[in-house]
Amino acid sequence: MIGLGSYAYFWQHSDRAPEPLSLIGALEDARSLGVTLFQICDYAPLEQMSPAALRDAARVARELGIVIELGTKGTAPEHLRTFLRLAEAFDAELVRSMLHSTGPSPDLSESEKQLREVMPAYERAGVTLALETYEQVATAELVGVVERVDSLRLGICLDPANVVARLESPHACIEQASALTRNVHVKDFAFARQPGWVGFTYSGAPMGSGLHDYPHLLATVRPRERGINEIVEHWLPWQGDAETTIRTEREWTRIALEHLRSTL
Repeated sequence: MIGLGSYAYFWQHSDRAPEPLSLIGALEDARSLGVTLFQICDYAPLEQMSPAALRDAARVARELGIVIELGTKGTAPEHLRTFLRLAEAFDAELVRSMLHSTGPSPDLSESEKQLREVMPAYERAGVTLALETYEQVATAELVGVVERVDSLRLGICLDPANVVARLESPHACIEQASALTRNVHVKDFAFARQPGWVGFTYSGAPMGSGLHDYPHLLATVRPRERGINEIVEHWLPWQGDAETTIRTEREWTRIALEHLRSTL
């Protein structure tokens, strides 16, 4: 299934927007675009929402016919248990996380220990935990952690754009993580020369116009055949003012959805 994630609404959610878009507003906008899957990912207000506000958001998602996934960072067991409770509130069957969080991060052995502690609860709940490929951890090391924990409910959220910052090849990342992939983050990316030709900027690009060989991902991972959801995100730099940035963000979403739907 093709869905949208919070990172497709990064600037619309932000305090730079004249009227920041609420979670319910994002759900309603996604549905207006014909999308029935939404990943609430790294959305800071989620953990501070009152029980009533959570119930309202979950109710709106159900009424709109939108399937919810959640996203957070880190492997601390109590934190992942919190997100398991949130997943239950939204009837979500997948939580995306990362080995590293915004605070001090454990080493690989400690992360593995934490995952072993928490995965039985995810297994009992029927919720999948998908760890994202990211530059802080080599893809081979992430694959090793997932393989050693050896839970049917533990897998990888594949985002080959991230690993370029580690000088990994996106193709290699896709091929190493393919068998364990349970979720895909979809965004295109490109390098652009800095003014004066002094270095490069690595940033987002409209889907289909950058360096992401998405046909290779589709052929290798086979997400549609395997029931793996594809979540649209953007790496959109600030465009100078809120109106232009938000308009561009919405245009990139339209382009990404059209591009993905054309490949179905």
